[in-house]
Amino acid sequence: MNICKKCVVPENFPHVTFDKDGVCSYCQNYLSKRKAAGERKLFRRRFESLAKKVRGGGEYDILMCYSGGKDSTYALHLLKDIYGLKILAFTFDNGFVPDRTYINIRNVVEKLDVDHIFFKPRFNGILKKVFRTSANRSLYPAKTLERASTICTSCIGLVKYLSLKTAIEKEIPMVGFGWSPGQAPATSSILKISPIMMMEMEKILKRPMENIAGKDIGAYFLEKRHYSKPDKFPYLIHPLGFSDYNEKNILKKIKEFGWEKPHEVDLNATNCLLNSFADEVHIAKYGLHPYILEIAAFVRAGIMTREEGLKHLPVKKNTRVVNMVRRKLGL
Repeated sequence: MNICKKCVVPENFPHVTFDKDGVCSYCQNYLSKRKAAGERKLFRRRFESLAKKVRGGGEYDILMCYSGGKDSTYALHLLKDIYGLKILAFTFDNGFVPDRTYINIRNVVEKLDVDHIFFKPRFNGILKKVFRTSANRSLYPAKTLERASTICTSCIGLVKYLSLKTAIEKEIPMVGFGWSPGQAPATSSILKISPIMMMEMEKILKRPMENIAGKDIGAYFLEKRHYSKPDKFPYLIHPLGFSDYNEKNILKKIKEFGWEKPHEVDLNATNCLLNSFADEVHIAKYGLHPYILEIAAFVRAGIMTREEGLKHLPVKKNTRVVNMVRRKLGL
């Protein structure tokens, strides 16, 4: 199979085209590194202005979706130590969190001295049903498959709505995520959340899950009382989008907080054992690695070399971890 000569996008990726030199359409349309740096600077200034506006206005300035992975750990550090925000860290436990990640989370929130809450949905009654069905069926629009497996889309969908629900109820003006620059660009790093947009997205996510797990899934989504307060909808922030991203520097910094990478995880996840299984299922179904666009964006931005990028897209995963996930899901 042909792979872009500059990044890692393969010829079977949806809607991609190649020029005569074997360069993909994503690379052809990429802004220069100089322009990308200018965008980061612009949105960083916008965030500084927003942070100044909301700082100290309530119990918390931002609810940070904290997975315990390297990126969300570094984002938590930025929000606390660089921008001086009062944070409520929010962790969603999907039933596949490595033991080391629990230790990392405790170490980091204590070191950074931030408030923290865990949310653990019922596994057998909710998560197991949703994840095992996500492994066997495509539940969401085809476009979502370009950036994530169906399993991961289900999981992050629950995280988004639970965190948004919590922020609205506690009147927290911002919700933060640790998305990398490859997952979301600088231009989306500061976004005022629209009730209308969230209502439409909820239909896409909630209905399939409701068909799988029943009406109880409604507890994890918004209700009419939330939509009746549009002025309480927060801003969505992902600070890594407007920050300089360097993995070596990130790992060096978070080590100061007592963070260590769990030994069971693969190259593309530092906080979740479900990820390896989700990737393997996605590759078997569609012939595409769900991290292609993220890794390709890293290569174009110079965050990693093309050779490093290709190593991040393995077809085979940790067999022991994948088999453990299969057993737990009853597959």
